[in-house]
Amino acid sequence: MRATKVRSDEVQAAVYKIKVRDSAIHGRGVFALESIPANRKVIEYTGERISAKQAEKRGHGHCTYYFALDRYWVLDGSVGGSGAEYINHSCGPNLVSRIMKGHILYMSLRKIRAGEELTVDYHFSRHEERVECHCKSKNCRKTINLKK
Repeated sequence: MRATKVRSDEVQAAVYKIKVRDSAIHGRGVFALESIPANRKVIEYTGERISAKQAEKRGHGHCTYYFALDRYWVLDGSVGGSGAEYINHSCGPNLVSRIMKGHILYMSLRKIRAGEELTVDYHFSRHEERVECHCKSKNCRKTINLKK
């Protein structure tokens, strides 16, 4: 039996002041409490490091917090997550993820205003089960999955 993270609005490993709260996009989201300049590290995605095989055994359920480091390793943000696991998908994101030396970093793509929800494009494969998108961005592709 694995331990699960106690859900709260606490955020760790963040460079700027951010907070988890209810989101119009999906469930909970992460919001900037202060202005964030473009091209800056915002937060590191943390969690339990497990093998891709372990992630498959644990399943995907209704809501998961997996982030693949590579084809062998996955971080499970539901165990030891920093709060970054609550960052929602958008087809017009204000963050991009970068994997550097085994760490997953979310970097700002542009200036982010205080009060704005932090978002990233999940880039789900078009070969995976289709997941409907609710981001409401002007360029929404209506699915989290990449199109052909």
